Amino acid sequence: MAIFEGLSEKLSAIIKNLRNSGRITENDVKNISREIRLALLSADVNYKIVKDFVSVISEKALNKEVLESLTPGQQVIKIVHEELISLLGSKNEKLIVSSNTPNKYMLCGLQGSGKTTACGKLGNMLKKQNKKVMFVACDVYRPAAIDQLIILGKQLDIPVYSEKNNNDVIEIAKNAIDQARKNMTEILIFDTAGRLHIDEEMMNEIQALQKTINPDETLLVVDAMTGQDAVNIAEGFSSKLHLSGIILTKLDGDTRGGAALSIKKIVNKPIKFASVGEKMSDLEPFHPDRMASRILGMGDVLSLIEKAQQNFDEKKAIELEKKMATSSFTLQDYLDQLEQFKDMGNMQDLLNMIPGGASLKDVKVDEKQISRTKAIIQSMTAKERKNPKLLDAKRRKRIAYGSGTTVTDVNRMLKSFEDMKIMMKKMTGMKGKKFKGLKMPF
Repeated sequence: MAIFEGLSEKLSAIIKNLRNSGRITENDVKNISREIRLALLSADVNYKIVKDFVSVISEKALNKEVLESLTPGQQVIKIVHEELISLLGSKNEKLIVSSNTPNKYMLCGLQGSGKTTACGKLGNMLKKQNKKVMFVACDVYRPAAIDQLIILGKQLDIPVYSEKNNNDVIEIAKNAIDQARKNMTEILIFDTAGRLHIDEEMMNEIQALQKTINPDETLLVVDAMTGQDAVNIAEGFSSKLHLSGIILTKLDGDTRGGAALSIKKIVNKPIKFASVGEKMSDLEPFHPDRMASRILGMGDVLSLIEKAQQNFDEKKAIELEKKMATSSFTLQDYLDQLEQFKDMGNMQDLLNMIPGGASLKDVKVDEKQISRTKAIIQSMTAKERKNPKLLDAKRRKRIAYGSGTTVTDVNRMLKSFEDMKIMMKKMTGMKGKKFKGLKMPF
């Protein structure tokens, strides 16, 4: 499921029509504003925010200099893009890092919002930055909450401070800080219990915890799929705690995106991270400008490059470039590429990061196809992988039998392999080019 899929589809269509417009009248601006308003409301964006957003766009678009410019359509697109960036928070807000270690990051939110998982993802991200991290289990109410954090800690090779027979979270937090200082730990991440913002007793507890540990960051973890409720929850926590930022979880499961587009404006706290998948690596710093481009179907090449840098082996990339230049790209190389693409995350979301990728919305990515492709290629001999021209009807039948697939599957995979070659060549010169008509090899 692609992030902002429904909203992106509607706004991309509006943008496409604007690009094709030679001249724009006041009546055109009114129609565009109405379409944008309907698109945002259907995405579950707060009504007041939609009203203000459309009002600003209409006012700026109706400027005489815009309407009488040589490219009025492009000017209006620029206005929409800039206002969307502003709505999402203008710039990426990094984690606060103080000189006094350990830096303390406290996560809070409703039960079921994904706090413990977010704790693991944040710890994983910081560990990859060569930080010495420790988790602190401060959820003493939910059954098995401490065990869940300990399991995550083992998976990530991050220590967990816990006291299973102690229900005093203040004492646990103090002891954890003492332990961190002894061990020269750089970052402490506190996983707190889920609580309703209207539960006075529980809110008093987390207020006391915040006052005791004086965290460098108090991050509210919000489930994006709760829509407008996410905004109400954020308002409730913001009225009781000094929040420094927000982590939006399950953003990949929300095709509308109303929470992301409403929460910053209403609570006036930056979205610092977005959780976009189930893997521990699926936590992204939130970049308003990049997200605005993705919503408008303009792609997000910078994030795509960053994902590639994290998941692709540099030496293999250099070798691959040489192979593409000499047309010696083999089926084994093809398999390696597919597996690395899979490691980068959801394939459908990766498509949307390519400029013009919105036009590929009808392409349905079958992630299971990678497993079938792997089975087919592994049923070939080394010579066949190197030279697919050897694959006559008899060999294809043998490969299908050996991989538990059909001859049709084998033929389809070989066609995809040729498509992959074409795509790789296009990507080497992707600047200023569109991927119109290109079939993805999945």
